[in-house]
Amino acid sequence: MKKVVGLTGGIGSGKTTVAKMFESQGIPVYYADDEAKKLMNSSDVIKQKLISAFGNESYAEGELNRAYLAKQVFNDPEKLKIINDIVHPEVDRHFKNWVSQQDNEIVIQENAILFESGKKDLFDVIITVTAPKELRINRVVKRDHTTAEQVNARINNQMEEKEKIKKSDFVIQNIDLENSKKQALQILQDIN
Repeated sequence: MKKVVGLTGGIGSGKTTVAKMFESQGIPVYYADDEAKKLMNSSDVIKQKLISAFGNESYAEGELNRAYLAKQVFNDPEKLKIINDIVHPEVDRHFKNWVSQQDNEIVIQENAILFESGKKDLFDVIITVTAPKELRINRVVKRDHTTAEQVNARINNQMEEKEKIKKSDFVIQNIDLENSKKQALQILQDIN
């Protein structure tokens, strides 16, 4: 029986770094955000629904007009919900198909908004990656060439880490890479 693992964490926690640690152990990882972006460009179903909801400007020269859509949903939770209601079911279908094609006993979906999007029940096991807030802010400032204030605003828009931890089966404290890798390997042993 295949175990489907959800891997989540707030911005700057190091989800992707931890996901790569699992990949290095031969575990297939599905990056939900990356796949959603690809599907928004390749899925005719998504294209038709986005154009219907937000107009022809949603796509420019056949490609998703990210700037236009970002402007549409900025500070508008209702419009953001519309996009999520269009994209998430397609990502879920794509993920289920992907899982069925994997030979491994364990597969992982890396998903920043696993809890917020109501996906908890898709997984047998959930791992949350955490790190101190200051460290998370510093990582994102460096990675995205942004300001601490902007990162803090994004953190404040996400579910609190305490809540994610309560809803998770395992937690990885991602402060230094060696220790994080040890935690990841221990979790693999525990869920096998």
